[in-house]
Amino acid sequence: MDIRIEEPLWLLLLVPITIYMAYAWKSSNMRFARKGTILYALRSLVILCIVFALTVPYVLLPDDEEQIIFVVDRSVSVEEAGQAAEQWISESLKERKANQSVGIYSFAGTFRTDSRLTAAELEMPKLDPIDSNGATNIANAVDLSAAVAKAGLATRIVLLSDGLETEGAIEELLPKYKNSHVQIDTVVLRRSNDADASISLFETPRTAFKGERQLLRVEVESSTETVGQLLVYLNDEEIISETVALDEGANQFAFHHEARGTGLLKYEAKLIVPEDGLLENNRMLSVTMLEQSPRVLVVDTERSPSVIPSLLDRNAMDIDVMDAERLPESLSGYLGYSAIIFDNVPGHLVGEHKMTVIEQAVKSFGTGFMMVGGDESYGLGGYFKSPIERLLPVEMEVKGKEQLPSLGLVIAMDRSGSMSGSKIVIAREAAARAVELLRNDDTFGFTAFDHELWEVIPVGPLLDKQEAMDQILSIPAAGGTDIFPSVAKAYEDLSDLKLQRKHIILLTDGQSSMPPDYEDIIAEGKKTNVTLSTVAIGTDADSVLLEELAELGGGRFYNAVDESTVPAILTRETSMLTRTYIEDDPFYVSLSNVPEWTSIFAEGVPQMNAYIATTPKGTATIVAESPKEDPVIAEWMYGLGRTVAFTSDSTGKWSGDLARWEGYSGFWNTAVARLMPSYEEVPYLITHNRGGTYTITDSSRKSAFLDVVIVDEQGEEVPFQSEPLAPGKVKVTLDAEPGLVFFGISDDKGGLFQAGVSVPYSAEYKPSEPNIALLEKIADRTGGEHYEDPAQVFRPHPFKSGDRKPIADWLILMAMILFFIDITLRRFGMFSGLLDRKEKFEVNEAPPVNQEDHVTELLKAKKKR
Repeated sequence: MDIRIEEPLWLLLLVPITIYMAYAWKSSNMRFARKGTILYALRSLVILCIVFALTVPYVLLPDDEEQIIFVVDRSVSVEEAGQAAEQWISESLKERKANQSVGIYSFAGTFRTDSRLTAAELEMPKLDPIDSNGATNIANAVDLSAAVAKAGLATRIVLLSDGLETEGAIEELLPKYKNSHVQIDTVVLRRSNDADASISLFETPRTAFKGERQLLRVEVESSTETVGQLLVYLNDEEIISETVALDEGANQFAFHHEARGTGLLKYEAKLIVPEDGLLENNRMLSVTMLEQSPRVLVVDTERSPSVIPSLLDRNAMDIDVMDAERLPESLSGYLGYSAIIFDNVPGHLVGEHKMTVIEQAVKSFGTGFMMVGGDESYGLGGYFKSPIERLLPVEMEVKGKEQLPSLGLVIAMDRSGSMSGSKIVIAREAAARAVELLRNDDTFGFTAFDHELWEVIPVGPLLDKQEAMDQILSIPAAGGTDIFPSVAKAYEDLSDLKLQRKHIILLTDGQSSMPPDYEDIIAEGKKTNVTLSTVAIGTDADSVLLEELAELGGGRFYNAVDESTVPAILTRETSMLTRTYIEDDPFYVSLSNVPEWTSIFAEGVPQMNAYIATTPKGTATIVAESPKEDPVIAEWMYGLGRTVAFTSDSTGKWSGDLARWEGYSGFWNTAVARLMPSYEEVPYLITHNRGGTYTITDSSRKSAFLDVVIVDEQGEEVPFQSEPLAPGKVKVTLDAEPGLVFFGISDDKGGLFQAGVSVPYSAEYKPSEPNIALLEKIADRTGGEHYEDPAQVFRPHPFKSGDRKPIADWLILMAMILFFIDITLRRFGMFSGLLDRKEKFEVNEAPPVNQEDHVTELLKAKKKR
């Protein structure tokens, strides 16, 4: 047993205390008294107890307990070795001693507990795959495993890994464990299948001009001699397919391709090799930006072709016209455009997903956006509460208008089992959004059907919108499909109501037989002014039947193959019923002071016929408004991009004399000029460091601060951490899957830069031999061993454990007891009786006084007086 202290510097306090106590003893008269000596000794003991308590003393009791912690690498590079690791640990456990506790932990990019450190019997658990297996952080795993061990006990960490760390640096951590009670043993893990070929480099020019002959470089690493197929795609279209012979080691290939397309070109290289070890490293992306004139995308429909392209200056810009149904799904399809114009495009042909991607292009990358009116645009197009409404300077909801027609709406929604998943979620949200458009006291009903009819909200006045929405959003999916009862019930509920507009919306993704008299029921409903629209969700719905029902019911049929278009469909249907959006009295607009617009109307404004009523947002600039104070032209900045709302049409049917005016072409060229990004293009250098870490540098050295936005191809923002390194230089670490992401960079000087960046696959997927040298160094620097024999794990530990028992509290308690004894002696005299009796006894032992001598002395004193 040893007594040890952790803070010996506190002992220096004894020097001044000793000097003081010596001086106090010498100068005190109490030192000649027994009581003074006792009090002095008590006070000295109190001070010694307090000083020693400050040194954090403890008693070290011998303990032979040892801790063995298995830490198993579960990253991709050794994932196939997992079973071998389990067998190795099971074999080693046979040699476990009674004094040894055992724990099993797994790691990759993260750390996981498989079996907690325990002294009880341990059975080898099943090691399931771990999250974040695309990285190896040995340093983090060792540090955390040491932290779970009981402090002060002999500990051995057994690291089973290939030593290929892709995050952290274990060598920086090793000095912490040198000459300590923690040893680190290492055991090498190897993949069972070493045959692997991977694309290690795919390089295309960062920029190119249209028609330029580009060099595409591909480098392939192969662990064996083999034959494979190398494919190269441009914007998802195959442009190169070659059979390639691969030698062991690095293989380089070069191709030439003429730059074609527009804006951002996305190249993808793929490698196909039989019996390949890892498939994740057989794909790599690269991007090239074509230098060219500004590009404008005009979106229209087959039903309503746009006249805008014929009015724009093609010498100043490149113009693409695209049908709304063919709009790109990914962000890369929009970043090549400086501006996008929707000309009378209904929302259900676009869908929520594409709207979200366009919103990101405007907000984060400065793409301009303009919506042009028409009978299928704005509220009539179903854009209420959509991403497009968010980016526009106007709201689709018409507020503060005159009395609107009385309305009865019934929604009949399929809730059968086939609607489970995203279908039922989107359908419920779409129905709830339709309710939001209704007014209080509008008549509303909601039925759900499977093989039975469920009357969720009986037809009647809508008293509480939120309650109705909550009821709709709680509907589950189950059962079969029987359409007719819900339709018949809706007609029955609406037919006798005295309302100006009565409408039924039917949503289903299935098929159902209809009774012979269904046409009679719909025909009777039309006599009482009830109309029916139908929505076929997905590809399995009976679109022929639903289209026939809508035609018989006097409504509209929507074939929603893309289920994300359902919300736009329902809001369009509801908007057409609830609002009179079209203002069709001829009028002249009044202009505000926006020089770019007012300059084109210097000689007066033409008369216009109609527009769609909207409500301006609070910070929007109203360029032109109608006599009813509705916006006809409005604009604002949405993030980095400018957006413009023109609520009349482009054809002349609504825009009237404006479309016949000689300055009409100048009107549209001005609109496009307003949409163009006003930023100065600044070349930034984006350098890939390691893993998901990139350094962004302003090559002009002019900017002080950089604002960075990173978005994936689906328009979702990618989370990242930013660390300023210097003025105009930032390090970002992002969490993204391998693929293509887009950096939007702006600075304090008005500069803007956009770049597509290929996120490579993790270094975990690169075929590499185990780093045995690192594993040996870890063992050597911490006093451990590098071995393969499982029996060596439970060998005796050179460090002898001890159980620490702190005694500072006991010393403080003793000081308090001695202090109270001191007070008692000085103040209350509890122990003074003993001393007094002793002194009295000594007085009684003195020689007796002679009585006669005493009387003689008294007489002499009397005579003197």
